[in-house]
Amino acid sequence: MELKTPLYDCHVEAGGKIVPFAGYLLPVQYGTGVIKEHMAVRTQAGLFDVSHMGEVTLKGKDSLANLNYILTNDYTSLKTGSARYSPMCNEQGGVVDDLIVYKKGDDDYLIVVNAANRHKDFDFIKAHLFGDVECEDISDSIAQIALQGPESQKILSKLVSEDDIPAKYYTFKENVEIGGNAWLISQTGYTGEFGFELYGPAEEAPKVWNMLLEAGKEFGLIPCGLGARDTLRLEAAMPLYGHEMNDEITPLETGLNFAVKMKKDNFIGKDAMVAKGDLTRKRVGLKVTGRGIVREEQKVFSGDKEIGFTTSGTHCPYLGYAIGMAILDIDYTEVGTPVEVEVRGRRVACEIVPLPFYKREK
Repeated sequence: MELKTPLYDCHVEAGGKIVPFAGYLLPVQYGTGVIKEHMAVRTQAGLFDVSHMGEVTLKGKDSLANLNYILTNDYTSLKTGSARYSPMCNEQGGVVDDLIVYKKGDDDYLIVVNAANRHKDFDFIKAHLFGDVECEDISDSIAQIALQGPESQKILSKLVSEDDIPAKYYTFKENVEIGGNAWLISQTGYTGEFGFELYGPAEEAPKVWNMLLEAGKEFGLIPCGLGARDTLRLEAAMPLYGHEMNDEITPLETGLNFAVKMKKDNFIGKDAMVAKGDLTRKRVGLKVTGRGIVREEQKVFSGDKEIGFTTSGTHCPYLGYAIGMAILDIDYTEVGTPVEVEVRGRRVACEIVPLPFYKREK
């Protein structure tokens, strides 16, 4: 039986089309439709319920050592009030999940994981802990709201002071009062757009959701669903667990080299990645040049040779054309290479293009 986020009633009242996703009932879109929601985030602002995401705390004097062993990124230099992204790998070098770590203080971290992997991730982390460290799953007590788009700061500044708004990407402010309760605000997001994510008490989420919508009226803020969240992240070429990465695909193959610190002494999956040697396949961007739309798990060809598979695909409202991502044989990954994707028994022409497809102007 699917769970409901603290904002479920808000979505129903606003006419959200509710679907099951990652064990929760969430809006895939509202009456406005995916295209308008997508464009609102690119040009004004959109509001997302991401309360289905998982939150895990890690505390104790050996917390840092545990993070550096369990995750591929290096957290040694992370400052209090900052966040850092990382894959988490298995012993074979495949990805268990990707996540974000927030440093709240020395020996005090918040880890945000994907909804579908919440219990798996928590069990994986607990199974590999050592020394003086405590780990707790606090997901059920936390709501998460994402305010995304170029007008986000103007909207947020109507509810909190400028000092309470994180000024840099991947930084955050704690204990910010909104509606009489303490919230954590981070300058992060999964849309490729400027914006913020807010974490606070689950029971207070509807009040803050409505406060944000009211504050954002003059700036064109609208609620957005899972559909727009997916088209936005794909347009920004942000990998999604279960698509661009999984237990068999390494973070190096999916282009996450920046978050894999091979110079660290040791971390889970490092030996396997070293043993694999040079890359034999990697993630690429596809622009559809023929007629059709590519989706995930479709075969990719160069002539008669099968060279890989698609991981995601859609028509992108802002760009105005169809795109996809794929894991391909390394010999066919040069930008400009023509390929074909098999879509329901016919071949659709595509071209390898640079990633990301969309990058916001700063």
